[in-house]
Amino acid sequence: MTGPPSVDVGGLGLDGGAHILVKLALREHPTGVLAVHGSHPDLVGQLATWCRQQGHRVRTAAASPGGPVAYVERGPSAMSRWVGAARAGADGDGVVDRPADDWGLAARGAMVEAGGPAPAFALHERDAIWTDRARRLYAQAVAAQWDPNAAIDWSAPIANATPVEDAVVQLMTFLIENEQAALVVPARFLGQVHPHFREIQQVLAVTVADEARHIEVFTRRATLGGAELGLSTVGGRASLQTLLDEPDFATASFLLSVMGEGTFVSLLGFLERHAPDPLTRRIAHLTRQDEARHVAFALGHLERHAEIDPSVRPRLARAVERRHAALRTTAGLNDEVFDALVLLAAGRPTPTAVATGWQAVHDLQRDMDENRRARLARLGFTPGETEELSALHTRNFM
Repeated sequence: MTGPPSVDVGGLGLDGGAHILVKLALREHPTGVLAVHGSHPDLVGQLATWCRQQGHRVRTAAASPGGPVAYVERGPSAMSRWVGAARAGADGDGVVDRPADDWGLAARGAMVEAGGPAPAFALHERDAIWTDRARRLYAQAVAAQWDPNAAIDWSAPIANATPVEDAVVQLMTFLIENEQAALVVPARFLGQVHPHFREIQQVLAVTVADEARHIEVFTRRATLGGAELGLSTVGGRASLQTLLDEPDFATASFLLSVMGEGTFVSLLGFLERHAPDPLTRRIAHLTRQDEARHVAFALGHLERHAEIDPSVRPRLARAVERRHAALRTTAGLNDEVFDALVLLAAGRPTPTAVATGWQAVHDLQRDMDENRRARLARLGFTPGETEELSALHTRNFM
């Protein structure tokens, strides 16, 4: 006759890990009795204590050479931590519409013991933040991370004429300031995302890392020749402050990424085409790729959000109008930045070259407008709405 399942713990006591072997054996044989073999002198007493704590019962076996020293009978309250536990997302991709409050920091898919703290996360509803593109965008972002020291040849000679190099410095100063805002906004919302939506957290986290790297390379390029940074205007900082003051994730993401960073993708493309030296061209190319990914994420979750909740579009439109009204008394784009763009496109300060550069900057502004309208159309705005909203976007680009 076959006896009950058994486990041999050797010379281990429960103060040395024997309970792990017993627990694994009980998990493998979840019903009936488990025979425990072992040579530790206090094994039976230790088993009795452990079984009381775990909700099992133990009885001493009849002494026999090579036989078990005890039998463990699984009790009805065994595995009490698992009683009432709920799976934190189990169907399909495991992402639920709204995670339970007491899931807290538990990993998605884990069995969550009932009770415990219920930390508050403001962004805890799937419809408000989710996009199925997040996984792919995060994977792309991780694969595309670049080291400024390895990806950029900082030793490349720069022989720009003084007016052109000054223009580069001014533009880099402008970019640094705007990238500070592009770092602070996602960083502010990162801690508000419920950990259940880990892909959204990951995208926001890598976005913050991208922006920190952009600030580094723009700063290094501006100061490479020993120059001091250029001008930061009140109007420019006021424009960026409206982004920092926006309390709502959807509207902040819309204003920053769809409207602002999308416009910056055009600006960085312009800089890449008209860069006066290979180093500046390389910086523009690398940062533009990152910014395009940030825009893709914002479009992804806002497209989904607007499709599910039609009231989102009017809310986004009001945010643009509100921002425009708040900035109506400011000067808009820094004149020094505009002139710097003209000089970069001109290549040299001659009447003919400046005329060409002037036209190139106006072409850039038209390109920015057309691309903004295309992004707005993707969110479901009508042609009339896209034209109006694009025209209301801050002249400061971001």
